[in-house]
Amino acid sequence: SSNGEMIYYTGFNESGQEIPISGGPHWLYVHGGSCVDCHGVNGRGGVPIMMSVAIPSDITYGSLTSEEEHEDEHEDHAPYTDETIKIAIREGINPAGEEFDYAMPKWDMSDPDLDDLIEYLKTL
Repeated sequence: SSNGEMIYYTGFNESGQEIPISGGPHWLYVHGGSCVDCHGVNGRGGVPIMMSVAIPSDITYGSLTSEEEHEDEHEDHAPYTDETIKIAIREGINPAGEEFDYAMPKWDMSDPDLDDLIEYLKTL
């Protein structure tokens, strides 16, 4: 497995460092967690997460970067790029500049880890 896959499934990088978060569901702080806990093994989300009414979105790279219309609970926005995916993960903001639902944590991830995670999203 790759570093990106490890981060996606565990919330730890290949060096064994836990990726710090801010925001997000309380259970992430208590039990730990990662992308897979909300977006699923296939990255397609669609199922409400524990203790929230938020429905995680499809974060497969093809879906995020598609030219098809993107709409979330706030407004339409342009397709994601690698840079706007990084902003979404770190700052919780979509390409239109709107903040995500409180259920999406902000991940304090290094540039190399973020690059590896995006490479992994391309395989979903």
